[in-house]
Amino acid sequence: MYFKQDSINVSSNNLKENLLLKKLDISIVLDVYDSVETLPVTIQELMQSAKQARDRAYAPYSSFMVGSSIELANGIIVQGNNQENAAYPSGLCAERVAVFYAGATYPGVAIKNIAITVRSLHHTVLVPTPPCGSCRQALAEYEVNQEEPIKVYFMGETGQVVRANSVKDLLPLIFDSSFLK
Repeated sequence: MYFKQDSINVSSNNLKENLLLKKLDISIVLDVYDSVETLPVTIQELMQSAKQARDRAYAPYSSFMVGSSIELANGIIVQGNNQENAAYPSGLCAERVAVFYAGATYPGVAIKNIAITVRSLHHTVLVPTPPCGSCRQALAEYEVNQEEPIKVYFMGETGQVVRANSVKDLLPLIFDSSFLK
């Protein structure tokens, strides 16, 4: 990812506004694997763990099951799955269940990789499904605190797997504690 800042064309009628306006171009590179079988063996195992977690999700309202598995620097694998509630805001996504459990149980242990997979009870999800915005923000907090990137692997129910080499690739303009100082 890189940031490129350029002045924009000032040929419009509002010259003063355009002289102050800058353009921010954000580019990211994501790696796409054709299938789980083309991933490194350790990541295949992590994705299999995420599938197991997904199949235990509690999703009676959305019928959209999500599973995640986190590989910690000490080799331990932590799972999470979405937990819904009739009062929708009270539920929690799979990625946050896993990352909060990891933080509570293994404080200070870095997160190396997270694998995420989804399944709908109504149709086959073939498109790699990334974490929602809330989960990206929660993962970013851990990445910033540990001062090293977390690789994020995500897929649908089957098919291609996408890898982001950092949470910052999925949330390039993160909000972190530096804004609060």
